[in-house]
Amino acid sequence: MKDVSEVQSVSNLPIIWVLCAATVLISVLQTTLYVRKCLSISKKSQLDPSLSRQAFRIGMISAIGPALGVFIVMVGLMASIGGPMAWLRLSIIGAAPTELSAARIGAEAYGAELGSDKYTLTALAVSWFTMALNGAGWLLFTGIATPSLEFLRNKVSGGDAKWLVILSGACSLGIFGYLNSGDILKGWGNRTAVIVGALAMILLVKTVCKKFPKLMEYSLGIAMLIGITAAILAEP
Repeated sequence: MKDVSEVQSVSNLPIIWVLCAATVLISVLQTTLYVRKCLSISKKSQLDPSLSRQAFRIGMISAIGPALGVFIVMVGLMASIGGPMAWLRLSIIGAAPTELSAARIGAEAYGAELGSDKYTLTALAVSWFTMALNGAGWLLFTGIATPSLEFLRNKVSGGDAKWLVILSGACSLGIFGYLNSGDILKGWGNRTAVIVGALAMILLVKTVCKKFPKLMEYSLGIAMLIGITAAILAEP
């Protein structure tokens, strides 16, 4: 029990909060600069300001569902790896299942389980290192590959704007379809979330939003929340 309390004490030290806050603030600064740049470009391109506001509202509403899932995982991680590191990892990466898996793999590599009596300071350090190593690969690939993606996208589309829209939509459908196919196999909770969320989206777009057009921009977020609620109710 002493080791467990020591892990909690060390993992929540004020200096660790400060160090993690520095990285999170960089992420906030990047977001702020990105938003400012978007607003600046929209003015130069003489885009209707209402379209920009609508896009931001849609993005914020749509982010509620995924954010709830990340928040729930963060609360669980805080009990094992400490508040600062859970806050840091899920603020800059946001892939809650991946971060939880990385922390668990690190603990198992040491021969312990998250939150168990064998989860000592050394196990905590291994979990932190595993999470950092896992995220480093993503960041490295993004930094190297991103500059070439625009050239590759234009090359594939042949400069045809309409074909580019179709290509981007097909890629999005493929990505989300692949992710959902994995969730469907994980149990009735995940299966219910996918099925009910999809049906809710169809119902909203085909019927409700036709009567109330202003709901269209919130349809994705509403469908996500309906799917999450159904999954919670479906779990025994």
